[in-house]
Amino acid sequence: MVKMSHGPRSGSRRKLTKSKEERKKSIIGRMMQEFSPGDRVAIDIEPSVHNGMPYHRFQGYTGIVEGAQGNCYKVGVKVGSLTKYVIASPVHLKRIKG
Repeated sequence: MVKMSHGPRSGSRRKLTKSKEERKKSIIGRMMQEFSPGDRVAIDIEPSVHNGMPYHRFQGYTGIVEGAQGNCYKVGVKVGSLTKYVIASPVHLKRIKG
């Protein structure tokens, strides 16, 4: 018997699959966006870009940008009473107004 893989993308088929309409859209604008500390962002994973991809558990979470770390951003996300920090590339983040 072959052992089942428990890699970082296991169990994420629904979360990391694009629809036909999403496959046609260009992501260059999302790659070029910049954030400043204090901005509110939503984590929206872009499955076609593997660099700077956060763990799929954080798909859909919102948080506050704490600062830049290399080409990525450090985002503080509230999970229960804890604040967890996710390091994500700008292509995996969407700005939230407010």
